[in-house]
Amino acid sequence: MFKLSLNQLIENCKIDDTKAQGELYKLFSGKLFAICLKYSRNYAEAEDNLQDAFLTIFKKIEQYKNKGSFEGWIKRITVNTVLQRYRKEKVFDIINENTIEDVELEVDEDEISIDYLLKIIQELPDRYRLVFNLYVLDGYSHKEIAEMLEINIGTSKSNLARARQTLKQTIEDYKIIQRSQSL
Repeated sequence: MFKLSLNQLIENCKIDDTKAQGELYKLFSGKLFAICLKYSRNYAEAEDNLQDAFLTIFKKIEQYKNKGSFEGWIKRITVNTVLQRYRKEKVFDIINENTIEDVELEVDEDEISIDYLLKIIQELPDRYRLVFNLYVLDGYSHKEIAEMLEINIGTSKSNLARARQTLKQTIEDYKIIQRSQSL
């Protein structure tokens, strides 16, 4: 049995070849699940979001014209699929841009594990987690985030600042607990 090239897999998916769809799923589900997990509240929701993302990918695959990275295209669809869920839930409050001051958030890898950091990011309220991930982890601008989430730029900035404040407080509390346990 020989393996199909990515381009051939894509072409076969365009004609609803279920074997090709299964292969494409196997090829990209790990990377796309990591994206879903980053933006979802928990593991089960991430699994649902991954399934929704692949349904959208297979429905829209005809629109992919081999221009640009296919992986980039499906990642964008995945992020948009997850964000669509939150737009429908109206998790964002419109906030005055001047209501909150942004804080710096520095993490010492020797004191806080990456797993713990990811866990506390995932526990942020939806509106904070989404903006934090888009801005800090994925490098989107506040203007792009505002467009993606259908909010204003001030709301994006405010939610980022609140996410950072919440994370900073959680990390400070964690450090205090760690120090008291080591005494």
